[in-house]
Amino acid sequence: MSQPPKPTPTPTPGPTPASAAAPTAQHADQPLEMTVHSLPRADAPAYSPAQAKRGRWKMLLVMAACAAPVLASYFTYYVVRPNTQQNYGELINPVRALPDQAGVAIDGKPVKLRSLKGQWLIVTTAGGACDATCEANLYAQRQLRESLGREKDRIDWVWLVSDAAPIRPELLPALQSATVLRLPQAQIDAWLAPGPGHTRSQHLYLVDPQGNWMLRWPVKLDAGKAKRDMDRLLRAASSWDRAGRE
Repeated sequence: MSQPPKPTPTPTPGPTPASAAAPTAQHADQPLEMTVHSLPRADAPAYSPAQAKRGRWKMLLVMAACAAPVLASYFTYYVVRPNTQQNYGELINPVRALPDQAGVAIDGKPVKLRSLKGQWLIVTTAGGACDATCEANLYAQRQLRESLGREKDRIDWVWLVSDAAPIRPELLPALQSATVLRLPQAQIDAWLAPGPGHTRSQHLYLVDPQGNWMLRWPVKLDAGKAKRDMDRLLRAASSWDRAGRE
């Protein structure tokens, strides 16, 4: 005979989970709030006077930082008044362009003066006999150029021989790196001018790469001060001036 089916046990109710529990009376009495990113309560206090004061000070500090460079420039210009006469040599105003003339090189070949454009030129002028002042200027030219180190390739030194006198043979070895051109005195006089009470052969003159005579150094050159002039000019022209002629 088959066994009768066993009765299925009836499950007894267990404890209700906490998540399903009815809200407590405390939660039921308050509106729903978000734990994160909750909106400010209507009854939240406004900024305190101390917070508002700190905010104003921060704003003023930001404004002062933005205005400081402008204020400093005005103070420097109107109060400190920096000395603009920083150059040792005398600036020529207006500048004088290289004349459209040809000189004669040591080898007898004609050379257009304007072909020297593209380099800074340290220029002296004297007769072919070259007295003591002339020798001192030639030496100062060469030393000034050499003192500029790697920038020296942006500079040529030029001797304009102002008469027909032959150049003394003992000077020739020292002139191998110089540009020596014979040019009539009248043409030199029409271009270069000495300082008051001096002659043209006593000065060194500076010509910029565009071919403009723009500076005259004093007699009895101070090499250190002349070098500072050159350093400033070379830095100022570094964005457009390059060694060598195109």
